[in-house]
Amino acid sequence: MIEKNINLKDVDQREFFGVNEKNLSFIETLFDTLIIAVRSDTLKVKGEEKDVEQFLSFFSRLKDIYKRIPNITGQLIMAAYNDEKIEKESDAEVLVYGANGQSVKARTKNQQKMVEEIEKKDMVFAIGPAGSGKTYTAVALAVKYLKEKRVKRIILTRPAVEAGENLGFLPGGLKDKLDPYLQPLYDALRDMLSQNKLDYLMENHTIEIAPLAFMRGRTLENSFVILDEAQNATKSQLKMFLTRMGNWSKFIITGDPTQVDLPYKQPSGLMPTVDLLKNIKGLSVIMLNDKDIVRNPLVTKIVNAFDKEKELLREKE
Repeated sequence: MIEKNINLKDVDQREFFGVNEKNLSFIETLFDTLIIAVRSDTLKVKGEEKDVEQFLSFFSRLKDIYKRIPNITGQLIMAAYNDEKIEKESDAEVLVYGANGQSVKARTKNQQKMVEEIEKKDMVFAIGPAGSGKTYTAVALAVKYLKEKRVKRIILTRPAVEAGENLGFLPGGLKDKLDPYLQPLYDALRDMLSQNKLDYLMENHTIEIAPLAFMRGRTLENSFVILDEAQNATKSQLKMFLTRMGNWSKFIITGDPTQVDLPYKQPSGLMPTVDLLKNIKGLSVIMLNDKDIVRNPLVTKIVNAFDKEKELLREKE
Protein backbone atom coordinates (compact mmCIF):
# COMPACT_ATOMS: atom_id res chain seq x y z
CA MET A 1 0.00 0.00 0.00
CA ILE A 2 1.22 3.49 -0.83
CA GLU A 3 -0.18 6.99 -0.29
CA LYS A 4 0.23 10.00 -2.62
CA ASN A 5 -0.72 13.64 -2.13
CA ILE A 6 -1.92 15.84 -5.02
CA ASN A 7 -1.78 19.63 -4.68
CA LEU A 8 -5.14 21.26 -5.50
CA LYS A 9 -4.07 24.90 -5.21
CA ASP A 10 -4.21 25.31 -9.00
CA VAL A 11 -7.90 24.34 -9.25
CA ASP A 12 -11.15 25.86 -8.00
CA GLN A 13 -12.56 22.97 -5.98
CA ARG A 14 -16.15 24.20 -6.44
CA GLU A 15 -15.78 23.96 -10.22
CA PHE A 16 -13.57 20.88 -10.23
CA PHE A 17 -15.44 18.61 -7.82
CA GLY A 18 -18.90 20.05 -8.49
CA VAL A 19 -21.87 20.80 -6.27
CA ASN A 20 -21.76 18.66 -3.10
CA GLU A 21 -18.59 17.07 -4.55
CA LYS A 22 -20.64 15.04 -7.02
CA ASN A 23 -17.64 14.77 -9.39
CA LEU A 24 -15.47 13.43 -6.57
CA SER A 25 -18.13 10.82 -5.78
CA PHE A 26 -18.17 9.79 -9.43
CA ILE A 27 -14.36 9.50 -9.49
CA GLU A 28 -14.49 7.34 -6.35
CA THR A 29 -16.81 4.88 -8.13
CA LEU A 30 -14.29 4.60 -11.00
CA PHE A 31 -11.44 3.88 -8.57
CA ASP A 32 -13.28 1.88 -5.91
CA THR A 33 -10.12 0.05 -4.78
CA LEU A 34 -8.58 3.34 -3.60
CA ILE A 35 -9.16 5.49 -0.53
CA ILE A 36 -9.60 9.07 -1.83
CA ALA A 37 -10.04 12.07 0.44
CA VAL A 38 -9.76 15.86 0.18
CA ARG A 39 -7.95 17.67 2.98
CA SER A 40 -7.92 21.43 2.44
CA ASP A 41 -5.78 22.00 -0.70
CA THR A 42 -4.60 18.39 -0.92
CA LEU A 43 -6.12 15.26 -2.45
CA LYS A 44 -4.92 12.13 -0.63
CA VAL A 45 -4.94 8.82 -2.53
CA LYS A 46 -4.12 5.49 -0.85
CA GLY A 47 -4.04 1.99 -2.30
CA GLU A 48 -1.99 -0.55 -4.24
CA GLU A 49 0.90 1.04 -6.15
CA LYS A 50 -0.42 0.02 -9.59
CA ASP A 51 -3.88 1.45 -8.87
CA VAL A 52 -2.47 4.68 -7.42
CA GLU A 53 -0.24 5.20 -10.46
CA GLN A 54 -3.24 4.66 -12.75
CA PHE A 55 -5.18 7.25 -10.75
CA LEU A 56 -2.33 9.78 -10.94
CA SER A 57 -2.23 9.49 -14.75
CA PHE A 58 -6.02 9.89 -14.93
CA PHE A 59 -5.99 12.89 -12.58
CA SER A 60 -3.23 14.59 -14.57
CA ARG A 61 -5.32 14.23 -17.75
CA LEU A 62 -8.40 15.58 -15.96
CA LYS A 63 -6.48 18.65 -14.76
CA ASP A 64 -5.27 19.28 -18.32
CA ILE A 65 -8.91 19.23 -19.48
CA TYR A 66 -9.86 21.56 -16.59
CA LYS A 67 -7.34 24.16 -17.79
CA ARG A 68 -9.33 24.41 -21.02
CA ILE A 69 -12.86 23.62 -19.80
CA PRO A 70 -13.23 24.66 -16.14
CA ASN A 71 -16.72 23.20 -15.69
CA ILE A 72 -15.96 19.52 -15.22
CA THR A 73 -18.79 17.12 -16.12
CA GLY A 74 -19.23 13.35 -15.95
CA GLN A 75 -18.58 13.19 -19.69
CA LEU A 76 -15.23 14.95 -19.29
CA ILE A 77 -14.30 12.69 -16.37
CA MET A 78 -14.95 9.63 -18.57
CA ALA A 79 -12.90 11.19 -21.38
CA ALA A 80 -9.96 11.52 -19.00
CA TYR A 81 -10.55 8.00 -17.63
CA ASN A 82 -10.56 6.48 -21.14
CA ASP A 83 -7.69 8.75 -22.28
CA GLU A 84 -9.82 10.24 -25.07
CA LYS A 85 -8.70 13.36 -26.87
CA ILE A 86 -10.76 16.49 -26.26
CA GLU A 87 -10.93 18.82 -29.24
CA LYS A 88 -9.25 22.04 -28.20
CA GLU A 89 -10.24 25.39 -29.60
CA SER A 90 -7.51 27.95 -30.01
CA ASP A 91 -6.67 29.45 -26.62
CA ALA A 92 -6.28 32.76 -28.42
CA GLU A 93 -9.94 32.60 -29.53
CA VAL A 94 -11.74 31.39 -26.40
CA LEU A 95 -12.32 34.02 -23.72
CA VAL A 96 -13.97 31.74 -21.17
CA TYR A 97 -15.87 28.47 -21.02
CA GLY A 98 -19.40 29.21 -19.88
CA ALA A 99 -21.50 27.61 -17.16
CA ASN A 100 -22.70 24.95 -19.63
CA GLY A 101 -19.17 24.21 -20.88
CA GLN A 102 -19.69 26.12 -24.13
CA SER A 103 -16.86 28.35 -25.30
CA VAL A 104 -17.43 32.11 -25.27
CA LYS A 105 -15.38 34.05 -27.80
CA ALA A 106 -15.50 37.14 -29.98
CA ARG A 107 -17.77 36.45 -32.95
CA THR A 108 -17.15 39.51 -35.11
CA LYS A 109 -14.17 41.68 -36.12
CA ASN A 110 -15.17 44.53 -33.84
CA GLN A 111 -15.75 42.22 -30.87
CA GLN A 112 -12.27 40.80 -31.51
CA LYS A 113 -10.99 44.36 -31.62
CA MET A 114 -12.42 44.86 -28.11
CA VAL A 115 -10.42 41.82 -26.97
CA GLU A 116 -7.22 43.12 -28.54
CA GLU A 117 -7.58 46.72 -27.40
CA ILE A 118 -8.24 45.93 -23.73
CA GLU A 119 -4.97 43.98 -23.73
CA LYS A 120 -3.09 47.09 -24.86
CA LYS A 121 -5.14 49.89 -23.31
CA ASP A 122 -6.55 50.44 -19.82
CA MET A 123 -9.79 52.02 -21.02
CA VAL A 124 -12.00 51.06 -23.97
CA PHE A 125 -15.24 52.66 -25.20
CA ALA A 126 -17.41 50.19 -27.16
CA ILE A 127 -20.17 52.07 -28.99
CA GLY A 128 -22.76 50.30 -31.10
CA PRO A 129 -26.36 49.16 -31.66
CA ALA A 130 -28.45 46.68 -29.68
CA GLY A 131 -27.34 43.08 -30.07
CA SER A 132 -23.80 43.86 -31.21
CA GLY A 133 -22.27 41.99 -28.28
CA LYS A 134 -20.79 45.00 -26.45
CA THR A 135 -21.88 44.00 -22.95
CA TYR A 136 -21.51 40.25 -23.45
CA THR A 137 -17.95 40.54 -24.76
CA ALA A 138 -17.05 42.98 -21.98
CA VAL A 139 -18.40 40.63 -19.27
CA ALA A 140 -16.58 37.65 -20.83
CA LEU A 141 -13.34 39.63 -20.75
CA ALA A 142 -13.93 40.57 -17.10
CA VAL A 143 -14.48 36.92 -16.13
CA LYS A 144 -11.38 35.91 -18.13
CA TYR A 145 -9.21 38.46 -16.32
CA LEU A 146 -10.58 37.37 -12.94
CA LYS A 147 -9.99 33.67 -13.62
CA GLU A 148 -6.45 34.42 -14.79
CA LYS A 149 -5.91 36.43 -11.56
CA ARG A 150 -5.03 39.54 -13.56
CA VAL A 151 -7.52 41.49 -11.45
CA LYS A 152 -8.87 40.87 -7.95
CA ARG A 153 -12.49 41.78 -8.60
CA ILE A 154 -15.14 42.67 -11.18
CA ILE A 155 -17.34 45.75 -10.85
CA LEU A 156 -20.34 46.12 -13.15
CA THR A 157 -22.45 49.25 -13.16
CA ARG A 158 -25.30 50.92 -15.04
CA PRO A 159 -27.23 54.19 -14.72
CA ALA A 160 -30.56 53.46 -13.01
CA VAL A 161 -32.70 55.01 -15.75
CA GLU A 162 -36.12 53.72 -16.81
CA ALA A 163 -36.32 52.65 -20.46
CA GLY A 164 -39.16 54.95 -21.48
CA GLU A 165 -41.46 53.53 -18.82
CA ASN A 166 -42.62 54.80 -15.47
CA LEU A 167 -42.04 51.87 -13.14
CA GLY A 168 -43.48 53.74 -10.20
CA PHE A 169 -43.17 52.30 -6.72
CA LEU A 170 -41.27 49.02 -6.57
CA PRO A 171 -41.69 46.88 -3.42
CA GLY A 172 -38.83 45.52 -1.35
CA GLY A 173 -35.49 46.83 -0.15
CA LEU A 174 -32.92 48.85 -2.06
CA LYS A 175 -31.51 45.78 -3.84
CA ASP A 176 -35.00 44.71 -4.96
CA LYS A 177 -35.66 48.18 -6.40
CA LEU A 178 -32.35 48.35 -8.28
CA ASP A 179 -32.04 44.77 -9.58
CA PRO A 180 -34.41 45.26 -12.56
CA TYR A 181 -32.03 47.89 -13.97
CA LEU A 182 -29.06 45.56 -13.55
CA GLN A 183 -30.66 42.32 -14.76
CA PRO A 184 -28.84 42.19 -18.16
CA LEU A 185 -25.52 42.11 -16.28
CA TYR A 186 -26.72 39.22 -14.11
CA ASP A 187 -27.88 37.38 -17.25
CA ALA A 188 -24.46 37.67 -18.89
CA LEU A 189 -22.67 36.51 -15.74
CA ARG A 190 -24.95 33.47 -15.43
CA ASP A 191 -23.83 32.41 -18.90
CA MET A 192 -20.18 32.58 -17.81
CA LEU A 193 -20.37 31.16 -14.27
CA SER A 194 -22.37 28.50 -12.47
CA GLN A 195 -25.01 29.88 -10.10
CA ASN A 196 -23.14 28.54 -7.06
CA LYS A 197 -19.88 30.12 -8.21
CA LEU A 198 -21.61 33.43 -8.99
CA ASP A 199 -23.36 33.47 -5.60
CA TYR A 200 -20.04 32.79 -3.83
CA LEU A 201 -18.17 35.53 -5.73
CA MET A 202 -20.92 38.06 -5.04
CA GLU A 203 -21.17 37.14 -1.37
CA ASN A 204 -17.46 37.85 -0.82
CA HIS A 205 -17.65 40.99 -3.03
CA THR A 206 -15.27 39.63 -5.68
CA ILE A 207 -18.06 40.52 -8.13
CA GLU A 208 -20.05 43.66 -7.44
CA ILE A 209 -23.04 44.92 -9.41
CA ALA A 210 -24.25 48.41 -8.51
CA PRO A 211 -25.91 51.51 -9.99
CA LEU A 212 -23.64 54.23 -11.36
CA ALA A 213 -24.47 56.61 -8.48
CA PHE A 214 -22.84 54.16 -6.06
CA MET A 215 -19.43 54.71 -7.71
CA ARG A 216 -19.07 58.26 -6.40
CA GLY A 217 -16.11 58.86 -4.06
CA ARG A 218 -14.48 55.48 -4.71
CA THR A 219 -11.07 54.51 -6.12
CA LEU A 220 -11.33 51.29 -8.11
CA GLU A 221 -7.97 49.51 -8.05
CA ASN A 222 -6.97 46.08 -9.34
CA SER A 223 -10.43 45.73 -10.85
CA PHE A 224 -12.12 45.04 -14.17
CA VAL A 225 -14.86 47.67 -14.33
CA ILE A 226 -17.70 47.84 -16.87
CA LEU A 227 -20.08 50.77 -17.28
CA ASP A 228 -22.99 49.49 -19.36
CA GLU A 229 -25.70 51.61 -21.05
CA ALA A 230 -23.44 54.67 -20.79
CA GLN A 231 -25.69 56.61 -23.17
CA ASN A 232 -27.95 57.09 -20.14
CA ALA A 233 -25.25 58.92 -18.19
CA THR A 234 -24.73 62.68 -18.29
CA LYS A 235 -21.34 64.20 -19.03
CA SER A 236 -20.79 65.01 -15.35
CA GLN A 237 -21.69 61.44 -14.34
CA LEU A 238 -19.24 60.07 -16.88
CA LYS A 239 -16.51 62.36 -15.58
CA MET A 240 -17.23 61.11 -12.07
CA PHE A 241 -17.07 57.47 -13.19
CA LEU A 242 -13.97 57.70 -15.40
CA THR A 243 -12.00 59.42 -12.65
CA ARG A 244 -12.67 56.47 -10.30
CA MET A 245 -9.95 54.49 -12.12
CA GLY A 246 -7.16 53.33 -9.83
CA ASN A 247 -3.94 51.46 -10.54
CA TRP A 248 -3.89 48.05 -12.26
CA SER A 249 -7.50 48.37 -13.46
CA LYS A 250 -9.28 47.95 -16.79
CA PHE A 251 -12.36 49.98 -17.74
CA ILE A 252 -14.84 49.19 -20.55
CA ILE A 253 -17.63 51.65 -21.26
CA THR A 254 -20.45 50.43 -23.52
CA GLY A 255 -23.35 52.34 -24.98
CA ASP A 256 -25.79 52.87 -27.84
CA PRO A 257 -26.30 56.57 -28.64
CA THR A 258 -29.56 55.79 -30.47
CA GLN A 259 -31.26 54.48 -27.31
CA VAL A 260 -31.11 57.32 -24.80
CA ASP A 261 -33.65 57.03 -21.99
CA LEU A 262 -32.73 60.17 -20.06
CA PRO A 263 -35.52 62.60 -19.12
CA TYR A 264 -36.57 65.15 -21.77
CA LYS A 265 -34.00 67.91 -22.41
CA GLN A 266 -31.31 66.09 -20.40
CA PRO A 267 -28.63 65.29 -23.00
CA SER A 268 -26.58 62.10 -23.04
CA GLY A 269 -22.95 62.63 -22.13
CA LEU A 270 -21.61 59.58 -23.98
CA MET A 271 -20.68 60.93 -27.42
CA PRO A 272 -19.51 64.37 -26.15
CA THR A 273 -17.23 62.50 -23.72
CA VAL A 274 -15.94 60.19 -26.46
CA ASP A 275 -15.21 63.21 -28.72
CA LEU A 276 -13.41 64.93 -25.86
CA LEU A 277 -11.22 61.97 -24.89
CA LYS A 278 -10.72 59.95 -28.09
CA ASN A 279 -7.18 61.20 -28.77
CA ILE A 280 -5.81 60.43 -25.30
CA LYS A 281 -3.12 57.74 -25.30
CA GLY A 282 -4.01 54.62 -23.33
CA LEU A 283 -7.66 54.91 -24.32
CA SER A 284 -9.42 53.28 -27.28
CA VAL A 285 -12.78 53.87 -28.98
CA ILE A 286 -14.39 51.02 -30.94
CA MET A 287 -17.44 51.67 -33.09
CA LEU A 288 -19.56 48.55 -33.59
CA ASN A 289 -22.25 48.42 -36.29
CA ASP A 290 -25.07 46.30 -37.69
CA LYS A 291 -22.56 43.72 -38.97
CA ASP A 292 -21.71 42.93 -35.33
CA ILE A 293 -25.30 42.06 -34.37
CA VAL A 294 -25.36 38.42 -33.30
CA ARG A 295 -28.98 38.12 -32.15
CA ASN A 296 -31.89 37.01 -34.32
CA PRO A 297 -31.40 38.34 -37.92
CA LEU A 298 -34.60 40.37 -37.43
CA VAL A 299 -32.71 42.60 -34.97
CA THR A 300 -30.36 43.76 -37.75
CA LYS A 301 -33.34 44.63 -39.96
CA ILE A 302 -35.07 46.48 -37.11
CA VAL A 303 -31.94 48.52 -36.33
CA ASN A 304 -31.52 49.37 -40.03
CA ALA A 305 -35.16 50.45 -40.32
CA PHE A 306 -34.83 52.87 -37.41
CA ASP A 307 -31.53 54.21 -38.80
CA LYS A 308 -33.11 54.87 -42.21
CA GLU A 309 -36.04 56.66 -40.61
CA LYS A 310 -33.59 58.85 -38.67
CA GLU A 311 -31.71 59.72 -41.86
CA LEU A 312 -34.98 60.69 -43.63
CA LEU A 313 -35.97 62.96 -40.75
CA ARG A 314 -32.59 64.68 -40.93
CA GLU A 315 -32.99 65.26 -44.66
CA LYS A 316 -36.39 66.89 -44.08
CA GLU A 317 -35.05 69.29 -41.46
